[in-house]
Formats: sequence, structure tokens, C-alpha cells
Amino acid sequence: MWSILFAQEKDVIAPVDTMTRVNNVWKQVNEFLTTQGLNLALNIFVALLIFFVGKWIAGLLTRFCSRLMRQAKVDETLARFLSNIINAILLVVVILAALSQLGINTTSLAAILAAAGFAVGMALQGTLGSFASGVMLILFKPFKFGDFIEAGGTSGVVEEIQIFSTHLRTVDNIAIVVPNAEITKGIIKNYSKKETRRIDLVIGCGYDDDLRAVKSFLEEVIRNEGRILSDPEPVVAVNELGDSSVNFVVRPWVKNADYWDTRWDLIEAIKLGFDERGFNIPYPTRDLHVYNEASAASS
Repeated sequence: MWSILFAQEKDVIAPVDTMTRVNNVWKQVNEFLTTQGLNLALNIFVALLIFFVGKWIAGLLTRFCSRLMRQAKVDETLARFLSNIINAILLVVVILAALSQLGINTTSLAAILAAAGFAVGMALQGTLGSFASGVMLILFKPFKFGDFIEAGGTSGVVEEIQIFSTHLRTVDNIAIVVPNAEITKGIIKNYSKKETRRIDLVIGCGYDDDLRAVKSFLEEVIRNEGRILSDPEPVVAVNELGDSSVNFVVRPWVKNADYWDTRWDLIEAIKLGFDERGFNIPYPTRDLHVYNEASAASS
């Protein structure tokens, strides 16, 4: 019975207490609005004004920096990325200024953002390294679109240079994505950088062949090939007396675009000419002596 009465009493008192609390809160809100309402509204207005005006100014500064980078002929990919970074930094500054106007302590917030940035930077250390390498590749341009390069443990034609990676296409048409950090930490060979390139061939003939006749034939092959340049002058010379052959070096210069076709045609012409003139192309030989132990013992 007493429990029923207490329950009824609680049911009656609880709404009264709730209303009392609501009234107290409402009084405090009224007092705050009366004393601080104007300042609060003014601070909110100023904070919004700082945000929108600051955002507009950040956009103007970002476009101005983009225009400067275009006039300085900075690579388009790098220019866009840097413009986004500048815009993000300016927006963070604007937001911190707006929050500070509202009375929020931005010092601790800035410390939190710095700590978070440091943690993210440590987690993305490899990615940031590729980013820095991408900036270096775009600024210093050791290669460009369409160049055939050897870098990062692979080789291929450059199809795209991005901030974090470089896209290559191999000679058998396989797409390869190489992180820029892998490219810059090693040697970069750009086979398309120079307009001319030297073909290096080693041609061997037999010791019984007429050395002067072989050299004259090789020089004739060089003269008859129209794609070979006269300057620098081609070189045909005896380079080595090998174990089984006399080795000539044949070193003509050609335009970069003609390198492989000229090389293949020269090798074919030299082989056919050797066959027609009876010159030998020696290959390593060995004398094999077999001893029969049983025969040796009986003898």
C-alpha cells in the first residue's frame, strides 16, 4: 500500500520538478540573451562574415597563384595540385579565424590538427615520398610523354606522369605503374632524350679470312645504308683477337627514330654478305678427349 502511495506521489511530483527545471533553464537563457544576446549575435555575424569573405579571398589568392604558375610554365598536373594545397591551407586559416571570433579556443584545436597531420604524415610516409619525387620529376623533367626510359627496375614508353606515379607501356604493350619514389632513387636512362644514337655491333670473322677484305666489306655495308649519318663519322675497326675469332667493332650513328630498324638491317646485310663472300663467322669450339680407364690399365 505504501509503495502504491509513494509511486503515486512520485508521479505527481515528477512533472512539477521537470517544469521547475525547464522554467529555471528558460530564465537563465532569457538572462543570457538579455545581457549577452547582442554580443553573441554580433559575434556570429562577424564569424560568418569572416568565413564567407575569407573563403572568397582564398579563392582569389588560389586563382592568382595558379595564374602565376601558368605564366612560369609549371607543369599542369603540379600546378593543379599546388593550387588545391594552397586553397586548403587558406580555408583552414579562415575557419580557425571564424571559430576564434566565436570565443572558441583555437590553440588546442590547432595543436590537435598538427598532431593529426603528423600522424597522417607518418602513416603515408611512402606516399609522401612518391609525391616529393613526382614534384621533382615534373620540375626537372628528366623525361616526358612518349620517351622510352629505363627506371625503377623496368623500361617502357612514358604514357603519363602523375604526382604519385608514372605510367609506362612496355614494348609488348603491357601497362606498368611505377611509384615515383622508385624512379628517383635509382638511375634513369632516357633513350629518347638525344636526337642521335650510336649502334654498337661486334662482328667476328675467322683467323683464316682476309682481314682487309672483311673490313672493306663492313665499310661498304655502312656506306650503302642511307640512314647512317656521316657526322659523327662511323667507326669500323679491329677491336680484339678473340679465342676463336677476330672481332671488329662497327659503330655508326643514326637518328634516334631509326635505331632499331637500322640495327636489324645491318645485321642481316652483314650475315648475307659473309655468306656470299665465304667469310666465316666462328663459334666457340672445344676438343674433347675421352680416356678409357680399362684400356689404359691393360696397356
